[in-house]
Amino acid sequence: MKTTKPFEISKHDVVRAWELVKANKGAPGVDGETIEQFESNLKGNLYKLWNRMSSGSYFPPAVKTVAIPKKTGGERKLGIPTVSDRVAQMVAKLHFEPLVEPHFHADSYGYRPNKSAHMALEVTRKRCWRHNWVLEFDIKGLFDNIDHQLLMKAVKRHTDNRWLLLYIERWLTGPIQLEGGTTISRKRGVPQGGVISPVLSNLFMHYAFDKWMERHFPGKPFCRYADDGLVHCHSEADAKMVKDALANRLQECGLEMHPEKTKIVYCKDDDRREEHAVTSFDFLGYTFRPRRSKNKWGKYFINFSPAMSATAGKAIRQEVRRWKLHLRSDKSLLDLAHMFRAKIQGWINYYGRFYKSAMYPTLKHINRKLCLWAMRKYKKLKHHRRRAEHRLGDIAKMHPGMFPHWKLGVRPMVG
Repeated sequence: MKTTKPFEISKHDVVRAWELVKANKGAPGVDGETIEQFESNLKGNLYKLWNRMSSGSYFPPAVKTVAIPKKTGGERKLGIPTVSDRVAQMVAKLHFEPLVEPHFHADSYGYRPNKSAHMALEVTRKRCWRHNWVLEFDIKGLFDNIDHQLLMKAVKRHTDNRWLLLYIERWLTGPIQLEGGTTISRKRGVPQGGVISPVLSNLFMHYAFDKWMERHFPGKPFCRYADDGLVHCHSEADAKMVKDALANRLQECGLEMHPEKTKIVYCKDDDRREEHAVTSFDFLGYTFRPRRSKNKWGKYFINFSPAMSATAGKAIRQEVRRWKLHLRSDKSLLDLAHMFRAKIQGWINYYGRFYKSAMYPTLKHINRKLCLWAMRKYKKLKHHRRRAEHRLGDIAKMHPGMFPHWKLGVRPMVG
């Protein structure tokens, strides 16, 4: 007798979801199972997952919660689903994201296909030149406070697929395992770290903010990246009006505007002569503020533009310290280059997009740590910092491609 599953889920989609999860890597969840362990019985694990999802009997395991440090200080909670649950969420994302993505606003940039932080920074830079004022707003604990009922209402506007609705609701209300091992149920929010969480968060903010802005302030361009956002205004009075209205709107949606991270900023430059207490803001790891620039004729002027923020620079220096280069005297310089080249190149690619020279002091910090490594590795350089700098400088001159920042000319002292 032929039996059919209640839900039609393609085995091909489950395999495709696995390939994407594997490519993204990630830590084990509450069951301790790694990507490699899951893959050791791949056919059986994927079949079991497909069978449960197709029959409606799949219930997500608890999401493991870990605290990770914020660049701005403090901690944020990151939820880590099991490998199997990440695959299940990816199956749902493959079906759900194409349904909502075409409806999302052009100026929503966070965690979307064909959108990037650099695109958000570029459009913000241009709009700061055209608008004198910016409302910088931050939503307090967005991911922890999203109202499930409102979110499911939004989900149902875009699909009536029964298995999608069933599993999205189960992921929203699934249990959380705290760091001490205690398991609690979730009544609000989406877990940061969940595969489907970014698209669900964007959907919620699409109705809570993006569409609302279109209706109520159509002449005021905005840029949103997840829970960080900017609204450009022509006057301080306009910015205050938007701020008050937005605070009320967020409250209607069960959210709260962060009182300390929300501010009105004057985009001061050579042509803007008003005085205001706040003339800078941070967005996506960059600080926008008045900067001395040179035009194509060689004339200097004050321009309101972005460069790597001090907070981002501090976070990079802290990570470099955690490398403990001075304790790696068993490694060669080429070994160190192989170990850390990709990370350094990633920083340059991201923070060097605008006003690249602002990150040079941070890159010089890497050189200083390499000097400490050389002083510890070679007896002749011990206690001779200058000599170590000259030696590394000579190597950098001969092999500028060894470290990515050396190619930029940020090298130790050349002898």
